[in-house]
Amino acid sequence: MSNIAGAGNPEWTHAGHGLPDSHQIDPPTSAIALEIKLPAAFSEIADDPELGPAIYQSLAKVEKQLREAIANSDPLADATSRHLIEAGGKRIRPLLVLLASHLGDPSRAEVIRAAVVVELTHLATLYHDDVMDSAPFRRGAPTAHEVWGNSVAILTGDLIFARASILVSELGSKALGIQARTFERLCLGQLHETVGPRPDEDPVEHYISVVSDKTGSLVAASGQLGAIFAQVPESAQNVLVEYGEKVGVAFQLADDVIDVTGMKQTSGKAPGTDLRERVPTLPVLLLRKAAVTDPSAAAVLELVDGDLTSDEALAAAVSALRAHPVTEESWAVARKWSEDAVAALTPLPDGVVKSALANFAAAVVNREV
Repeated sequence: MSNIAGAGNPEWTHAGHGLPDSHQIDPPTSAIALEIKLPAAFSEIADDPELGPAIYQSLAKVEKQLREAIANSDPLADATSRHLIEAGGKRIRPLLVLLASHLGDPSRAEVIRAAVVVELTHLATLYHDDVMDSAPFRRGAPTAHEVWGNSVAILTGDLIFARASILVSELGSKALGIQARTFERLCLGQLHETVGPRPDEDPVEHYISVVSDKTGSLVAASGQLGAIFAQVPESAQNVLVEYGEKVGVAFQLADDVIDVTGMKQTSGKAPGTDLRERVPTLPVLLLRKAAVTDPSAAAVLELVDGDLTSDEALAAAVSALRAHPVTEESWAVARKWSEDAVAALTPLPDGVVKSALANFAAAVVNREV
């Protein structure tokens, strides 16, 4: 894997392919900074004469330290750990750490380390998620379990989380507690998604809870850690936690709708992927609820629950679900979470950081990121 590509990530060529040799050298931080591109939602950061260069340089340091953190003397562990980092990614969580730090003192070295920790944690969960979902691709590349098998992929996720834990342990007990509670929520979210709602539990409420644990928790921790190590007042830290939870949920709910609206060009996601894999997303959950009293919803649900093996059957199910009012209802729910995230920012001082966070929340439901 010689080319590293992805929005918000550097692109350069390593000396070889497959297993790295001991003479491979990552590019210097200054070279990385020249190649980093921020997602469109954060364009105003790039245009700011002070914040822009600072964020670019910090992201470059994060990228360099990410590779240092997962480097391993064992050739197989090194190759598997590099797999997803070198496939790219937007680095949204590290970026939120850095943005939060600019509400205080962003120059402290702990800020960069915290940004590395949240991205490593995110990467570890992706290895596990791909095994559980039997996903063939991630970020345009074959998933680790497709290349090395399930056991190696799971152990690689564990190894990367171990590296994140080592780093966060050096940041002190408060950061370690945040990391541990966040990972607990990530695991519980996956567990609850796997077993489904209890008989007495509303499926939509259950799903929102799952999304909050699986996505919102780590986004919230990102802002919180950035603020803590930049010595931002606790009141502002709490604002960023609330914002992170809400924007994380908005992001995932929007992703659900994208599966049936065909926004492949901007999201990279083929329409109907979740339907074919029987993933219980918000549009389908709302459709099931509506089908109890709405014959049109029941007719669409019959298509959705049918055999979606063929592309023709999948296209028919996607088209029917896209046209049904539950899809627009799902957009409305996602937008509400986005609007609530923006509202949570009210106590923060006006400025480019607050504006960028608000724009990001709006962008996740317009899928500009």
